[in-house]
Amino acid sequence: MLPIIVALILLLGASMTFAVMTGPVSIHPAAVWKIVFYHTFGSNMQVDWSSAEGNIVWNLRLPRVIMGTIVGAGLAITGTAIQALVRNSLADPYILGVSSGASVGATLVIVFGVFSFLGHYAIMISAFTGSILSIILVFFLSQVSGKISTIRLLLAGIAVSMILSAITSFIVISSPQEEGVRNALFWMMGSLSGTRWEYLPIPAAAVMVGLLLLWSQYRALNILLMGEEAAVTMGIPIEAYRKFLILVTALITGVLVSFCGAIGFIGLMVPHIVRLLMGSDHKRVLPVSALTGAIIMIWADICAREIISPEEMPIGIVTALCGGPFFLWLLRRSSYSFGGGR
Repeated sequence: MLPIIVALILLLGASMTFAVMTGPVSIHPAAVWKIVFYHTFGSNMQVDWSSAEGNIVWNLRLPRVIMGTIVGAGLAITGTAIQALVRNSLADPYILGVSSGASVGATLVIVFGVFSFLGHYAIMISAFTGSILSIILVFFLSQVSGKISTIRLLLAGIAVSMILSAITSFIVISSPQEEGVRNALFWMMGSLSGTRWEYLPIPAAAVMVGLLLLWSQYRALNILLMGEEAAVTMGIPIEAYRKFLILVTALITGVLVSFCGAIGFIGLMVPHIVRLLMGSDHKRVLPVSALTGAIIMIWADICAREIISPEEMPIGIVTALCGGPFFLWLLRRSSYSFGGGR
């Protein structure tokens, strides 16, 4: 597995460099790395780049690319864990109603200015609050006699998502300004624009801690793919473990959605790609999914910025256009089964 990890890290570094280079103002890769080293290590190297290039690289593009890396990795690992939890190949990080709850909170801020006293963090805090409330509601509805039913979890997630999506649509069409509608729709389809350095620590910490927690439980995730009866027979406290996975994945997803909106298909598509290449052992699937998700997200963001440049389209459109054909191809593969290898 080590050669694959090293290759993916190198590809990730190259993708990040290209993403920072690319834009209305093209910047040479050597200049990109010089600017990064200059700001990171405070070296005494000769400054042979313009102040505009330094501002573009350090303050505009690099934080955005790093956020894309974090979001892609986070959505990929949560998608992997949730698919193992519910043993459903179509499960994704938003199945618990996280994105719908976040959308309600975000659109209230964008359209009506709710919580505007929080300044730049109003959308993030409101979206995260909405996502957590929706998770609590789904969690409550999916319990039967104190136990969580997988079927009820899926159905409750779908039902709550539909209700909250309807509320979001009502909020959007009630907007007194056309600009508010456009901004709300743009956020709901996902975007990394406007990312600042101060926005990075929280999602980075959430994804890092979540990855370590999930990776430490890779044996239990492998056993879950065999079914609940097998898991109970092998000594896994299935109810407690299910609640643990719901909590971890929901919190990671809630944090990511609150910062960048709902970006679909990454958490749905990446785990399948990795399982096709690596098999179903989560000891390998989780780290490889994190790197693969980060790379795909970076390239999706590049496409979102460049396809209709100088305008920008939501990343969710790009990921949907790529994810849809991928799943059609996956359905045509008679040799592929969920949880299996090649």
